[in-house]
Amino acid sequence: MHILLVGAGLSGAVIGRTLAEAGHQITIVESRDHVAGNCHTTRDADTGVMVHVYGPHIFHTDDEEVWNYVNSFETFLPYKNRVKTTSKGQVFSLPINLHTINQFYGKTLRPDEARSFIEDQADTSIEDPQTFEEQALRFVGPDLYEAFFKGYTIKQWGMQPSALPASILKRLPVRFNYDDNYFFHQFQGMPENGYTAMVERILDHEAITVHLNTTFTRDQAADYDHVFYAGPLDGWFDYDLGRLGYRTLDFERFTYDGDYQGCAVMNYGEETVPHTRITEHKHFSPWESHDGSVLYREFSRLAEPDDIPYYPIRQVDEKALLADYVAKAEAESGVTFVGRLGTYRYLDMDVTIREALDTAAVFLEKGAETPVFVKAPL
Repeated sequence: MHILLVGAGLSGAVIGRTLAEAGHQITIVESRDHVAGNCHTTRDADTGVMVHVYGPHIFHTDDEEVWNYVNSFETFLPYKNRVKTTSKGQVFSLPINLHTINQFYGKTLRPDEARSFIEDQADTSIEDPQTFEEQALRFVGPDLYEAFFKGYTIKQWGMQPSALPASILKRLPVRFNYDDNYFFHQFQGMPENGYTAMVERILDHEAITVHLNTTFTRDQAADYDHVFYAGPLDGWFDYDLGRLGYRTLDFERFTYDGDYQGCAVMNYGEETVPHTRITEHKHFSPWESHDGSVLYREFSRLAEPDDIPYYPIRQVDEKALLADYVAKAEAESGVTFVGRLGTYRYLDMDVTIREALDTAAVFLEKGAETPVFVKAPL
């Protein structure tokens, strides 16, 4: 079969490689001038720093098969994501942990004492939290909520935490030990030579042809036996029902001669500071040494039609519209909707790769006549 993949990010690369190894002819079209999608990395010409062009991507997973897969194309070196936040004139560690609690309240609590102390701060009258704000108040109380969650959330999502679902704050946002590793996963690391080098190796197969700076139009699909589409779900239908909502990011780049902030990620929890965080990219490659530094201030806002979509909003209006687009997608033939944009979900990299491997496996088992759609949960 001759198969078209729209998008040369992780979904397109992994599906393309799997199907190419199974004997299919693969053509990939990518609208940007590079592969790897939003995890694209490149060396800064002046400093030599490996820059995460669309914001930092830290690989973390409990899926050993996915971990082995990415390591077969690129060497991943150890990296622990240790996030700091500036609030009320001090720097604290995130996620909230025992050090954060003791520093914030000026105490020397042991784990059991801290657990009891935080429970006393919490609003226990909230038995079934329905909103982000209620979830935070129930688990950490008003002081920590105001310092670390409220302002940051307003800036990130452009709305009050009382209007966001509790599910955004997925788990208890506090640790009663001194573990400041942001992620819990067994496997964590960074690609030694960047994500773009990894994706280029995945795509390095004689049966794969990649066309950059190429805009996909639906009439191209007729020339192929099947299409895997990693573009915006609503875009496939020319937005005929309206546009699904996204948040996007603006990046303000600046350089520094030396070490600007001493860590990779510094959040700014107060609403009066317009940016959500500053990322210092040389710290994402701690095995390297650079005199100069490349940094980005990040600003979040509602995505316009020409912006790069980052975070699906998935509020009530979007969920209703999404349901209509899902119904249209499931009625399509000859196309599989994949990835973050194709399924309108925020996906970590490991989940994206897992779904790509599974989708390719189903396709190889059932063939092009059986539509495959990774359904976006409503």
